[in-house]
Parts: sequence; structure tokens; C-alpha cells
Amino acid sequence: MEKFHAAPNSRRAVLGSLLALAAPGAVHAAARRKAPLPPPLVTVLGDSITAGLGLTQDRALPAWLQRTLDAMKIQARVFGFGAIGDTTRAGLSRVERIPPETAVCVVALGGNDLLQGADPSWTRENLRAIVTRLKARGVRVVLAGMRAPTLLGIDYARRFTEVYPALAREEGVFYAPDFFTGVIGVARYMQSDGIHPNAEGARIIAERLAPVVAKALKG
Repeated sequence: MEKFHAAPNSRRAVLGSLLALAAPGAVHAAARRKAPLPPPLVTVLGDSITAGLGLTQDRALPAWLQRTLDAMKIQARVFGFGAIGDTTRAGLSRVERIPPETAVCVVALGGNDLLQGADPSWTRENLRAIVTRLKARGVRVVLAGMRAPTLLGIDYARRFTEVYPALAREEGVFYAPDFFTGVIGVARYMQSDGIHPNAEGARIIAERLAPVVAKALKG
């Protein structure tokens, strides 16, 4: 019977390939190289609106933001980090707990400051501290602005409303203006408590935030 003899160069190539595959960690390294990177993480740091009070999670703000970004063909994973009742100070106490892989953080806080009649300077300094800590971690920030109603007093409303665009300019972060305007106070977009958006209201808010989030993701 005729025996097959591979050419010396061919034998060396085959042996080299087998040795490479047998090397410790070679298979795992190859698998790691082929594994696609996960989409960047967008964390929404907020209060009960972010937490979806009164709504199922698939109809809350983070879920609508995910769907809107998906429809825009923007690769991202949205994580809602909302806590019911959070003021800007409470949000500051949680900022270090946002996921470490967060690429963009939407800061959507201040509604409970308004409900408590907090001094706008107090709100500004809390927000500034949040933004500063996020930037120090290399996280791109989207600051969601909030317009205070004049029924709280014209001067107070002006000072509170100006906190957001002024801080965004000073800190050089992305700004989403008045994300709640046109939803709050409009019965068809609000739950019966008159404070929290219903699913349609949450969808509108998400659609307003999404273009700014998309810009932040692109850097």
C-alpha cells in the first residue's frame, strides 16, 4: 500500500497550527477576539418618573427611550436608575452606584426639589456635584432641564429654570431642555395624580431626550 508523505514544509505548518491551538488560553483568546462588544450603556439617573411609578416597566421612560433609540438605529442599552422621591441631593448620594460601564448618564432630577420648594442654589450645587463626579469617571452627561411653573412665583420660577441651561454651559455637558414641558399639566399625558406621566407622556419625554442622548453617544 502506498504511504502518504506530506512535504516537510506542509508538515511543519500543520504541526505549528496544532501547537498554537494547544497553547494554554489560545482557544479562549480566540473566542474573546470574536465576541462582539456590547452596545454602550446609557444610565438614566432620576426620580419616580424614571422609576416608572404607576406604570409597568415596559411602558416607563427607560423602556421608551430604548425603543426610540432602537428606531433611530442607535446602538445602546438603557438602564433606568430611578428612585421614588429622590431630590438632587438624594441623587448625588447614589451617583457613585451607577454601573461602572456607563458611557452616557442622563441626569433627570429636580422635580422633587420643586415640590419641596428648595432654593435653586441648593439644586444647582447638587447637580454640579453630580455632573463633576460623572465627568471625573469619563461619563458623558446629558442634563435634562426642567421649567418651574410661575405659580411658584415668577422670580423663583425664573431662577430655578435657569439652573439647568446655565450649568450645562458652565460644565460643557449635553443639554436636553424642558423635557417635561407640554406633558405636565396636560390631562391626556398624565396619571390621575397630576404629577406623573402616563405611558403616552413617558413616550413623549423619551422622544425628546433621545436625539440628545444620541449626540452624547457619538461624543
